[in-house]
Amino acid sequence: MSACVPARTTDANHTERTHPPHSPPPSGPRRPRIASADVSAAVAVFLIALPLSLGIALATGAPLQAGLVAAAVGGLVAGRIGGSPLQVSGPAAGLTVVTADLIQQYGWRTTCAITVLAGLAQLGLGCLRVARGALAVSPAIVHGMLAGIGVTIAVAQLHIVLGGTPQSSVPDNLRALPSQLADVHPAALFVSLLTLTLLLLWPRLPGRAGLLLHKIPAALVAVAGATAIAAAAGLVLPKVDLPSWRNHALAGLPEGPVLGLVAAVLTTTLVCSVQSLLGAVAVDKLASARPGGARVARSDLDRELLGQGAANIVSGSLGGLPVAGVAVRSSANVHAGAVSRNSTMLHGVLVVAAALLMVPLLEFIPLASLAALVMAVGIQMVSLHHIRTVTRHREVLVYAVTTLGVVSFGVLEGVALGIAVAVGVALHRLTRTRITHELEEGVHHVHVRGQLTFLAVPRLSRALHLVPQGSHAVVALDGSFMDHAAYETLQDWQSTHTAQGGTVEITGRRSGVRIAEPSALASAHLTGVDAGADGASEAHCRCRPWTAWRNHQCERPSLLPDGDRRPDPADATDGGSGADGANGEGGADGAFGTAASRTAAHRTGAGGKDAAAGAGGADPTRAPEPDRDGAGAGSAGSQLVRGIGTFQRYTAPLVRGELARLAREGQRPAQLFLTCADSRLVTSMITSSGPGDLFVVRNVGNLVPPPGAESGDDSVAAAIEYAVEVLAVRSITVCGHSGCGAMQALLDSGPGSGAGTPLRRWLRHGQPSLERLGAGSAVPPRLTGRTPADAVERLCLTNVVQQLEHLRAHDCVARALKDGALELHGLYFHVGEAQTYLLTERDEETVFDRVRAVDLAM
Repeated sequence: MSACVPARTTDANHTERTHPPHSPPPSGPRRPRIASADVSAAVAVFLIALPLSLGIALATGAPLQAGLVAAAVGGLVAGRIGGSPLQVSGPAAGLTVVTADLIQQYGWRTTCAITVLAGLAQLGLGCLRVARGALAVSPAIVHGMLAGIGVTIAVAQLHIVLGGTPQSSVPDNLRALPSQLADVHPAALFVSLLTLTLLLLWPRLPGRAGLLLHKIPAALVAVAGATAIAAAAGLVLPKVDLPSWRNHALAGLPEGPVLGLVAAVLTTTLVCSVQSLLGAVAVDKLASARPGGARVARSDLDRELLGQGAANIVSGSLGGLPVAGVAVRSSANVHAGAVSRNSTMLHGVLVVAAALLMVPLLEFIPLASLAALVMAVGIQMVSLHHIRTVTRHREVLVYAVTTLGVVSFGVLEGVALGIAVAVGVALHRLTRTRITHELEEGVHHVHVRGQLTFLAVPRLSRALHLVPQGSHAVVALDGSFMDHAAYETLQDWQSTHTAQGGTVEITGRRSGVRIAEPSALASAHLTGVDAGADGASEAHCRCRPWTAWRNHQCERPSLLPDGDRRPDPADATDGGSGADGANGEGGADGAFGTAASRTAAHRTGAGGKDAAAGAGGADPTRAPEPDRDGAGAGSAGSQLVRGIGTFQRYTAPLVRGELARLAREGQRPAQLFLTCADSRLVTSMITSSGPGDLFVVRNVGNLVPPPGAESGDDSVAAAIEYAVEVLAVRSITVCGHSGCGAMQALLDSGPGSGAGTPLRRWLRHGQPSLERLGAGSAVPPRLTGRTPADAVERLCLTNVVQQLEHLRAHDCVARALKDGALELHGLYFHVGEAQTYLLTERDEETVFDRVRAVDLAM
């Protein structure tokens, strides 16, 4: 049985259930209900799709009806079967060059057959569930491919804009451009310029009238306006010609060389699939970023590939253009408020109705106006944002080669060139390692920048042998990978250098990244260096890289009275020998841990303890030795200084540039985050934020005293006023958490308890939450899928809702909410689950929905 078709079992003995004899008969099948938001979104998308479909068909040289067929099939078939509910499929500008080449080489009927075969290939890929693999293509290659296609489209359509006929390739079009400029058709140029002017100025209309008029798509206004003015002026121009549907050419048997047809199918499959999958990912991001509104399920990429394949089979069979996800229409669908796939399907129905009923109106459209519209789309495909992004990531060479390859040779050839250059750049980065040796204040610094592989071992060995015997050396590894050969070279040199009386400190880009050996502790003890401060005990520290911010206590190995170390049973398997690294992660580069753990350690390491420093754990067999700062090994002062020292050594160099920018420009946070003072709640960790992102207010119980409250605290009100009116934050979040001691204290005290101590006086601001919980007038808040575990959790959830009401009572917040410049959010963080819940209103219930993990591969 095919993996694509769900198996269904039938039971021959199955009998239909009948309703009870004394109950009314069941009503008929429920009619599908279409939300009003889907209807309005479908109309908006239809108004954009109609002129674009005709323009893309014109640009490819296909029959103009083919664009309408592809738009209708993309809406109905891909919209119904596809895995991205809000993505709109149809004839895409990214397929224009591919389709135009196919029509020129093989003719229209064979091109339709190639579209059908490409759809079958997409079905096969969807069954194999390889959709995620397509996203592994470098973004620089994808953006370069789209930019090359955009350039090709723009240059070809420029000839039609000037009143001429485009050539078969970009070089030919460029060579023919001077003669075309000398023979400009004034009427065509006028209509084209009018179209471009309306297309450019319509979204920029000012004032309240502009806000209303912006709901009409600019593409429709541009084409309709140019058509109306051309008709009123009586301009003689080539116009849309839609022959009878009876004469519409359908797919035929493919004719041509086998290898050429196979390459054509592969090219069409590649471009359609990659563009559709990337579009589905982008639609998910747009939908999740919408404020409020109904939630839409995330895209199933394998199902989306199946839907696109089915749409291409149907479109090719009916004589339509190849189908793919279209960014312009999809973004319009999301921004128009669509909540389900009904909007996409309804837009397809409207296209069918227009193709059957609006033919006389469509034939008034000048071809020059459609060409100008498609030329603008092609220019927009060369995105300056994408160019800046690939330049920042040092992939501009890949982007440029792909773009030039597509423009000069074709899509498949350009993508192949881009992949080859991307592989070459990756290998170059892997093998490019810079190793330097410097002497600063008697300390020898060996700095390794880049990936440390066997190719760099000779240069590493030369740099290490520049360090004299008995000296202090610091080896800084500024890279994320080290293979087995490099590891052994570094470890062998470290063993030899320490045995000759020297000291070695090997550091990485993150705290806790060290290479250690079994004799490290003894060497540190002999040289009088404290093991806890300098990492000598790290070979016996069972910490992981993420424990840089964890409240852990690393115990030092016990020492015998004569100073020898007690044997540790774990030495045989977990010592710092071999390629397994200091933390036992396994592999030649195990000392570095995973990328995610290093990121977590870096992001939160500033306020924590060094994972490999052994901050606590005093030796039970001897008195604590003084550290460099003079504090005892287990004292809080030593712990604080070690944490600060870890920040200065490892984190400060990485964030210094960003903090310097913030110091120059001032803070511009987007959010006010009001949460509890509980030490287990790390705001930067649960929000993945950095310096300058959050304006944080913390207090006991995450309370917001209402304005004018008795025994009020103006500090919270002042922070709210400053954040809203001075910093102009766009959102305020109240975050509660599980196991809150303040809520437990409120429950223990009960309503109307006295206020004798400062803590009791402060907790009086939580009494409204307690009263709200006990009133029972409304359905209490709950978590998705379960009820609150106990009374404390119920009060924690209720308190978040109550404090949001207190926020709305502040004048500055009320004004910002009325102007639409501010949003309020409620969060609940369950400490034990490490899970965040977001407050939503659902069917007159207050529900805290589980926040799902972000798929980083997308």
